[in-house]
Amino acid sequence: MPVRACHILIPGDWNTPTGGYTYDRRLVLALRELGWSVDVHELHGTWPHPGAPDLAAASACIAALPDGALVVADGLAFGCLADAVRPHAGRLRWVALVHHPLHLETGLSANDSAQLRASESQALQFARQVVVVSHSTAAEVVALGVRPDDIAVVEPGTDPSLPRPSPRPDGPVQLLCVATLTPRKGHAVLLQALEGLVHLPWVLHLVGSAERDPGTAARLQAQAQPLGERVVWHGELPGAALHAHYGAADVFVLPSLYEGYGMVVAEAIANGLPVVCTDGGALAHTLPSAAGLQVPAGDVPSLQAALARVIAEPALREHLAAGARAAAGQLPTWPQQAALFAAVLEGVV
Repeated sequence: MPVRACHILIPGDWNTPTGGYTYDRRLVLALRELGWSVDVHELHGTWPHPGAPDLAAASACIAALPDGALVVADGLAFGCLADAVRPHAGRLRWVALVHHPLHLETGLSANDSAQLRASESQALQFARQVVVVSHSTAAEVVALGVRPDDIAVVEPGTDPSLPRPSPRPDGPVQLLCVATLTPRKGHAVLLQALEGLVHLPWVLHLVGSAERDPGTAARLQAQAQPLGERVVWHGELPGAALHAHYGAADVFVLPSLYEGYGMVVAEAIANGLPVVCTDGGALAHTLPSAAGLQVPAGDVPSLQAALARVIAEPALREHLAAGARAAAGQLPTWPQQAALFAAVLEGVV
């Protein structure tokens, strides 16, 4: 039986409540429940744009790992570490965990995108196995030069949720969007769509950090000013507070331009919420058709039309909510996905 032990390299604070960090954290905790010994190493720095001190500290961390160690590296850092990994490509067993390719982030210059693509492509050549969170991301990793046989898809898990309260008979429709305030998440498109729906009864609740991209956050808050108190900014919230918002919402909205998977859509479905989202990246496959309405990424008129329908038609909301409840029973759990991940790691060992 192989030794059930590994090291995992996390770019920053692994308690950060975003989808990628949640995936890493939940898999580590579930692996430990399965009997694995997992050592977590936080690589502090401004990933995926590390400074020289960040790279030096990461190199020192890698050099200190014992010979033969199984090392899982989150792609947010791994894609920038080709030079640090190269001297240890033979003595360490590398597994790259790619949530989405770095060069596909919205808002990058052509030069930055090309540099990140080249860096990540180079680093991935040193991985014995690449784990991705969706089949869509798998295809994008193949485009970076990784053999399909070296890629394993392990989608995120979900937690069982409490039964939803009965629908409110009146009052504005409570829209919920959970996403960090960055260009890729498409908040500007959502606010523009809602500007044309002021004649309908709705309130938008935005949950997500404004600290990671203060410039984008400031622009979004300025854009939302004409909508007044109909847009509520909650900032980044811990688990219990976030789940309370899922329970209080009527409709979940994700206007992302691109997603490597879209964990919050799965969480909304697990909570029995009807969903309106785009088809950006893996979202085209994440949302079951019976659970929501899907529109082209970045298409303001299409998003506006879909939102108008779910706001104005209670019967449609209930129909989609029933589809979400049915789909929730098919979602994988974290223990199930940890077992899949463990099988991948054992194959590398």
